[in-house]
Amino acid sequence: MRIALIGYGKMGKIIEEIAQQRGHEIVCRIDIDNQECFDSEEFCSADVAIEFTQPAVAIHNYRKCFQKHIPVVAGTTGWLEYMAEIKEACEKEGQTFFYASNYSLGVNIFFAVNKYLATIMDQFSSYDVSMEEVHHIHKLDSPSGTAITLAEDIVNNLRRKKTWKEDENVSEEEIKVTSFRRNEVPGFHAVTYDSEVDTITISHNAKSRRGFALGAVIAAEFTCGKKGFLGMKDMLKF
Repeated sequence: MRIALIGYGKMGKIIEEIAQQRGHEIVCRIDIDNQECFDSEEFCSADVAIEFTQPAVAIHNYRKCFQKHIPVVAGTTGWLEYMAEIKEACEKEGQTFFYASNYSLGVNIFFAVNKYLATIMDQFSSYDVSMEEVHHIHKLDSPSGTAITLAEDIVNNLRRKKTWKEDENVSEEEIKVTSFRRNEVPGFHAVTYDSEVDTITISHNAKSRRGFALGAVIAAEFTCGKKGFLGMKDMLKF
């Protein structure tokens, strides 16, 4: 498989290493200082592009890929106000786009556990739910895309909660989400149900960026040759 990397920072370099170990070819590396490469023959020859950049430039990068009809595996979060545009391009223009708020296999198992726990806790109103997430100081969006996915899955399965809020002061119908930016933490997420008699907490703690990078490469392998809007549910089937 021929891969174009969009974003060649720490994640991009780990993705490159893993992709090459799995027998793939990196045909193009695009970063902030060589944007002209979106028009290069090398970029146009890619079977798929893997994008890990920043929220402010992500949608620009996706549009550039769509202009060349190159499938995208999107690893950037914090741009979701443009999601309707992306889905419309997949539906009406035949574009291919794979999105996950987190590419770690462990996190996606955590998503499934979180949803299941919320359906159980829907029966026990004495428990209030809150969330915490911690990431490295370079992460610009807050809360993380993973935290938003967790919170929205709780809202969809716990009828006493209507929305989430990143604030100290929340109502009974809101989930309190607390975000921290510390050192080089790859990613930590915890969901806590608290009552007068006990506390239940589930959490996921990433040890390095390699889990995210491996998941992105596997997603690229899955995406190659397909059409439409895709996600982890399509790939993992749970």
